Amino acid sequence: MDTLVTVLSAILVFGILIFIHEFGHYIFARIFNVTITEFSIGMGPKLVWYDSKKTGIRYALSMIPFGGYVAMVGEDGESDDPNSFDKKPAWQRFIITVAGATVNIVAGLICIVILSCMVNIGGTTVAKFVDTGLGTTTEGTLLEGDTVIEVDGKRVRIADELSYEIMRRGNEPIDITVIRDGKEIVLPDVVFPTEESEGQVFGVMDFQVWASEKTFGSVLSYSMSKSWLIIRMVWESLFDLITGRYTIAAVSGPVGISGAIGDAAKLGFTSLLYITGLISINLGVMNLLPIPALDGGRLVCILFEMITRKRIPKNIEASVNGIGLLLLLGFSVFIMIKDIVGLF
Repeated sequence: MDTLVTVLSAILVFGILIFIHEFGHYIFARIFNVTITEFSIGMGPKLVWYDSKKTGIRYALSMIPFGGYVAMVGEDGESDDPNSFDKKPAWQRFIITVAGATVNIVAGLICIVILSCMVNIGGTTVAKFVDTGLGTTTEGTLLEGDTVIEVDGKRVRIADELSYEIMRRGNEPIDITVIRDGKEIVLPDVVFPTEESEGQVFGVMDFQVWASEKTFGSVLSYSMSKSWLIIRMVWESLFDLITGRYTIAAVSGPVGISGAIGDAAKLGFTSLLYITGLISINLGVMNLLPIPALDGGRLVCILFEMITRKRIPKNIEASVNGIGLLLLLGFSVFIMIKDIVGLF
């Protein structure tokens, strides 16, 4: 039963997010009158499809749920069709290309806003200390009623930012800035409890915080801060992976993410909504990375054209994207095997 919940919830979440992403490309391609031959949710062999007599577009549901595409004439080569993608002005091609990732990020923000309306939104004022069982405590250095505004120079506005900065930076003594009795003071070299996971040491927040009062403004502000934090986490995690702070063991692919979706679904709707928003924002940000074969790689080529007024030769662009796609597929297979091995 648990496996069925995991599979169904993963297919549902991935299906919705892929549809949203591809629909972003699709709707703007239609707005700019680009000739589209196919809109597919999923990859590989087609399970069902419908050919529109009005538009000539094939709408398909394919076997592999981790992907999708909008096939536009002239997207990967030259075409004689006057409405092909390559015949459109650079600014229109830029909008069409960036639309998928943008819609994912907006959808993630909407998920976070809905979630924030349903649960308590944590502030940064210390409510009480908890026993982490890790020996070290900040009780006595921090006091109940302190409002934390900076962690090691990083501004924090919500509980999630506070917890994240302590986790990321609290593996060594750090300065904490608080509001105490109406005055801003700096607490130097605060030592937080730490724990080790997969060879990395992380700081642990050893206190709970008061919830913030819910108003339209506070919910919107909290949601924006939380969404921006998720975007930061994506970039900083990539930086940490490149610099060696995190190992490849910390990277998950569709199999690992499916397991996380299944766990969230078992915990209830709010947990599933949160991880859906998290994945949606991640999907948007990752697709904007300037890597060949991703939307970000295509955007680099279009930006180059917009700046220099010269197009990168199609054969060179296609070759670079092809190599990038092969590397991404190879990396994805490696991560998938790692995740499957981890299940056992």
